[in-house]
Amino acid sequence: MSQERDPGLIAHLAKQGVDDKMVMGHPAGLFILFFTEMWERFSYYGMRALLTVFLITEISKGGWEWSNADAMQLY
Repeated sequence: MSQERDPGLIAHLAKQGVDDKMVMGHPAGLFILFFTEMWERFSYYGMRALLTVFLITEISKGGWEWSNADAMQLY
């Protein structure tokens, strides 16, 4: 994997009005995109897990008291 600056990519980015700052051979904005996607996935799967906990919790404790099988079927 080459970590050198690609003149073709830099010219294309300049033509689009995008900064040519590179990190490990990739445009710097790519890392922002990566971390945004990573945290979005983390939140999504975390909320799915919390949903099943909520569904199987007793009604007296604020849940819906579903069976494990029903909650996992919805999951």
